[in-house]
Amino acid sequence: MQKTYEKYMKKCISLARKGEGRVSPNPLVGAVLLDKNGKIAGTGWHQKYGEAHAEVNAVKMAEKNNIDIKGGTIFVSLEPCSHYGKTPPCVDLIIAKGIKKAVIGCVDPNPIVAGRGIQKLKETGIEVVTGVLEDECKKLNEIFIKNQLEQKPFIAIKTAVTLDGKIASKTGSSKWITSSKAREYVQKLRNKYDAILTGSGTVLADDPSLTSRMKNGRNPIRVVIDSKALTSPDSKVFYNDGTKVFLAVFEATDTSKYPQNIEIIKCPKNPESKKLDLNFLTQKLYEKGIRSILIEAGGVLNAAFIKAGLCDRLYQFSAPKILGDKDAKNFVEGFNIADINDCVQLKIERVKILEPDVLIESVFVKNL
Repeated sequence: MQKTYEKYMKKCISLARKGEGRVSPNPLVGAVLLDKNGKIAGTGWHQKYGEAHAEVNAVKMAEKNNIDIKGGTIFVSLEPCSHYGKTPPCVDLIIAKGIKKAVIGCVDPNPIVAGRGIQKLKETGIEVVTGVLEDECKKLNEIFIKNQLEQKPFIAIKTAVTLDGKIASKTGSSKWITSSKAREYVQKLRNKYDAILTGSGTVLADDPSLTSRMKNGRNPIRVVIDSKALTSPDSKVFYNDGTKVFLAVFEATDTSKYPQNIEIIKCPKNPESKKLDLNFLTQKLYEKGIRSILIEAGGVLNAAFIKAGLCDRLYQFSAPKILGDKDAKNFVEGFNIADINDCVQLKIERVKILEPDVLIESVFVKNL
């Protein structure tokens, strides 16, 4: 039975991922509905924020095909909601349709749900099985879980490096370290995250557009950290293409040269580093609805975010190349660690071949 549960939960997870880039600040959720004979009657996923949840879409598919689901089983990657939000409670639908068993991946960390959906199902006599592929289901919604438990944005760094950890030559040459296949994968990451963040150094050196060129993708919100407003208002990142753009500067900085489509965030200095206060900035971005941030920046800014303990995940695209120059640019700079035991530590979760390159995906487990 456990293998059957896992089989359908894997399908739920696969379905849920189809909603990436479209459901934030809601979680990614997939559902598989079986009839009383164990045949798939319907599938669904949460497709867009404010629209029907996965369970509703699965039921709709079954009803469209005139399949009787009374006495059936529903698999769902996240606990069904038990409250009214943009849509009615999914537990009420499950109960009303006479479904007799619910197999759930993980509990919803949202305090207004947090086990109440499971409890309500049980109280009406529905058999509930929980914790099926729980770790995988939690990873699926690591962004949502951090948002709910900490009220902070989930932050990841993306970097492309040579085998000796360099992101550019000493002259600033960096196009292209990795292959087109790796760069295509980056577009998927940009589609996944609410916002993409970079620093003035990257804008001045590369003039990036920071858009998602994935087919049917959507552009993330763009955030530029430019403490003293050194970047040109004509930089590609500031183009008025309908995407929100935030510019983070020191409180006293004159930003009158920038067009009206750019929202300015005035930030204090960190009392220790004398640099822009990243904790203040990320909290402001969270208050403005940004739940996840992908950093694509140089070594100094990457290091600053890591030092501040703000990073959750690292996507490192590594190319089979060696620069071999001590003056070349590193993907992190300025830690000044003397003892090897004091290193920032990560846990590698996945290695993916994007021939000829390799993506190493890790989570931060110990900061400075």
